[in-house]
This record gives sequence, C-alpha cells and structure tokens, in this order.
Amino acid sequence: MSQNFARFVFVSTLLFFGAFLLWPVLQILKGGFIDADGRLTFAYLGAVLTDPIYLGGLANSFRLALTTTGLALLVALPLAFVSDRYLFPARGLLGSLILVPMILPPFVGAIGIKQILGQYGALNALLIELGVRPAGWTFDWLGANQFLGVALVNALSLYPIIYLNAVAALANIDPAMEEAAENLGCTGLRRFRRITLPLMKPGLFAGGTIVFIWAFTDLGVPLIFDYTRVTPVQIFAGLKDIGGNPFPFALVAVMLFSSVLLYAVGKGLFGRDPHAMMAKATSAGGPRALPRARAWLCTALFAGVAGLALLPHLGVVLVAFSTDWYGHVLPASLTLRNFSLALGHDLTVPAIANSLKSASLATVIDLVLGVALAWVIVRSKIAGRQLLDFLAMLPLAVPGLVLAFGYLAMSQEGKFFAFLNPIENPVILLIIAYSIRRLPYVVRSAVAGFQQTSETLEEAAQNLGCPPLKATFRITLPLIMANLIAGGLLAFSFAMLEVSDSLMLAQKQAYYPITKAIYELFQLLGDGQLIASALGVWAMVFLGICLAGLTILLGKKLGAIFRV
Repeated sequence: MSQNFARFVFVSTLLFFGAFLLWPVLQILKGGFIDADGRLTFAYLGAVLTDPIYLGGLANSFRLALTTTGLALLVALPLAFVSDRYLFPARGLLGSLILVPMILPPFVGAIGIKQILGQYGALNALLIELGVRPAGWTFDWLGANQFLGVALVNALSLYPIIYLNAVAALANIDPAMEEAAENLGCTGLRRFRRITLPLMKPGLFAGGTIVFIWAFTDLGVPLIFDYTRVTPVQIFAGLKDIGGNPFPFALVAVMLFSSVLLYAVGKGLFGRDPHAMMAKATSAGGPRALPRARAWLCTALFAGVAGLALLPHLGVVLVAFSTDWYGHVLPASLTLRNFSLALGHDLTVPAIANSLKSASLATVIDLVLGVALAWVIVRSKIAGRQLLDFLAMLPLAVPGLVLAFGYLAMSQEGKFFAFLNPIENPVILLIIAYSIRRLPYVVRSAVAGFQQTSETLEEAAQNLGCPPLKATFRITLPLIMANLIAGGLLAFSFAMLEVSDSLMLAQKQAYYPITKAIYELFQLLGDGQLIASALGVWAMVFLGICLAGLTILLGKKLGAIFRV
C-alpha cells in the first residue's frame, strides 16, 4: 500500500511539475531558440548578447546581484558570529529586530527610501535644518546613483536570509574543533578564516545563492526607482509584444540559464552533507559573557544595523501616517485617514480579497503536496525519490519573473493552455505560480520533521496492526506539526506578498493582488503614494505576525528553510 502511494505521489508530482514548471520553461526556450520555420537558431540569442542595450541590462543585473549579495554578506556575517558567540545587553530583542526587514517586500521599502533620499526628502531637509546646506538646496541622492540605491534597498531587505543560514551553520559547529585549533596556536581572525569560515561555507553559500538569484531577477525595486537598464525591467516592458518579439524570450532564457547554473554549482559544491563533526557534548559551547565595554559595543553593532535596515520601513510608515511630507525632516502633520482609505479603496479591497484567496489555496496545495513529497523522500524506498527532491527544490532556481513569463508564453492564443490566459482571468495561474514558488519551504520543513522523528515509532504502530500510511498520519504528523505550521505560514505569507508573478500575470484591475495594487497606487497622483504606503504597512503587520510565529516555532532552525 505504501509503495503504491509513493508511486502515485511520484507520478502526480512529475505531471504537476511537468505541466507548470518544465513546460513553461520549454515555451521560453522555444520562443528564444526556434525561428518562424521551426528550426533551431541562435540568432536571437546572438542579437541579445551583441545589442548594447540588452547586454548592458544583463551586465547591470549581474553587477546588481553581485553587489547586493556582497553587501548582504558583509552585514550578515559579523552579526551572526557575534550573536552565536557572545552575550550582550538586549541580545534577544535586537536579534529579533534585525529580522524585521523580511516583513516587507523590497519594492515597498523602496517607496520609503525614495521619500527619505529624494530631492525634497528628509535627508536634504535635515542637512538644511542643521545648516550644512543653504535653504532651498536640493540634491537627488537616488538619481545620482540609482544602481547603488537599488543594491542597498535589496541588501537591507535580504541580508536576514544569509544571517539565518549563518546562525544555523555556526550552531552546528562543534566548539572542540575551534578549541583544538586555538590550542595549536591558531587564534583570532586566523582561526575564523582557517577553521570557522570553511565549516560555515555550505550555509553561507545557500543563503547567498538565494539572495543572488532574488536580486538578479528582482523586478519591483528597479521599477520603483525607475532604473530601467536591467534585464527584468526590459522583460517587463517586452510583455506588450510577447506574441511577436523573440528577444524577450531570449532574455528570459539567459536569465534562466544563469540562475540554474548558479543553483547547480551551489548544489554540487555545497549541497552535500556538511563536514562530519563530533557530538557537541565533547566540549562546552554556547555564547559567553564579555567585558562590559565590549558587550555594549556588540549591542551598538546590532542596534546600528537594525536602525539602518529599518530606514525603508520607517519611511513607509511615516508616509502612511502623513498628510504631506515635502521638504521636511518629518511629516508636517499625521493622520490615520490613509489606513482607512487603504482598507476602503476600490483598488485595495478586491486586492486584499484576491491575495487572501490565492495565497490560501496555494498554501493548501503546498501542504498536501509538500507532506507527500517529504514522506516519499525520507520514508519510502522507491527508486527515483532523489529526483523528487531535486524537482521540489528546483523552483528556488527558477525565478518568479521567469516562471511568470513562461506562463504568459504557454497560455497565448492557439497554445494548449490558452484556456488559462491571464488576460481574461489570472487566478488559476496565480495560485499555481504561488504554490510552485513556495513549495520548497514546505518540503524543507516537512523533510526536516520526518528526519528528526524516529521511524521506530511508526514501526511500533505497524507491529500493532496499523497500516504504514495510517501510522504516519496518526503518529508522525502530530509530532512534526510545528514544522508543517512553520512551512505553511512561510508559504502563505510570502505568497500574499509575491511581487514578480503578481505584477506580470494580473493585468485586469478586478484581479489585482496586494503587490500589484500597491504598484498601481504608487503611480497615481494625489493620495496614491500615501494609500500605497498604508497598504504596505498593513502588509508589513501581517507578515510580521507570521514571521514572529515562525521564529517561535523554529528558532535557529528557521534558516534551514532558506537553503538551495
């Protein structure tokens, strides 16, 4: 019976991923490498790689991803080391605060940064107020370097992913290894570089890969900053001519190849089991107390990073509460009107309902499929179960921008999936896109739960006459419920605030999700930006509650979900 169930899950998963992950990718490859006569051609790819506009966009996207990942790593690594090794005042509170940037999509945070660093923003007003610059002086900080602005916003939003992986990696290192190195004269920075850092590489690369792919394919922040010289924005602009222009297909194909290649390198080099270590009981570990001055220095480090990282969120919150914020350090006056408008606007009310419905259904699909996949991967002996593990993690390597473009390509008029054309009604494709994109988090959580729960409990139930599947449902699932709730919460909250799929697939106002509504409101004159910020704050509160629950349920294990 269990073998039949495993085979059913195997076949069902292959069909599901074949139809809604591999087939869209094939449509992209077909559009980029097959000419009008049905022959293989590299002319479109060659044209893209020689066109200075497209080539410049690809170069900028790669530099943007590299800069974002580097900045995020520079922020996350010292924080993770200090948090794991030392005790300092307000350690628990500050450890939670530095995760706050995860509660808002980067492109919403960009709205706040624009208000602070804009030509008539808070920073310029502060410089005038302090007498550093004369009255009436203006400087467009973002216009002077849009590239750095996009990279900073992304890095300040995404560094918690690397931080969580780094903390999890440090927690798995046996202190005896570092103590042995110290006894042999390897101390300080040299010990960190020669011993600690190599042991952390799998976790760092796992988090870094997620951040790199995310920044490389990010659409929302460049749109808000009006930074059009990147590939995602060029692809977004090419949607109007998707039926007759092969160059967007070639661009998406290049982006896909780059992401999958990076994923494969990470999986091949660092995806294997971490270095074998002795049991931690062989040595006393855990954070240690510091002298008062050094302890407060650690507190200052965490507080400084948290303050900088929360600037975009602070900007969004202040815009949401303001009636007018133009040329002042702080808003001229405050109001709650924007929040009531955000929950009563013709654009926002349907958007909230649409996101709730789509995210809920996607989460149900993820939980059912994720638990079944995890059981087959961990508990069954069926041949090919490693293929399921690979397929389940593959969406981490296929960016939302690529997947959404593939859905648009495969649902064009005359195609097999034309009945799903999002121009008419994108709901089905949005649900599928959300579920495909967030399935890895549920699978990771469920696999970890199955691996941590002894199989002997199920065997004991089977010895008493309980069938294998029934034993799993009655014995194991209740024991791993915290993992399932954590994975489901993460899938649901990120589906609610998905950016690329929502911006590209939802083309009619009646079907806008929350993120598309925020983007459209941001472009409206008058109160549009105020209402968009208020809606962003509501989204921030919602996702913050979800992540607080995740932290309580998983603690340091939360980083294992963000792994390639």
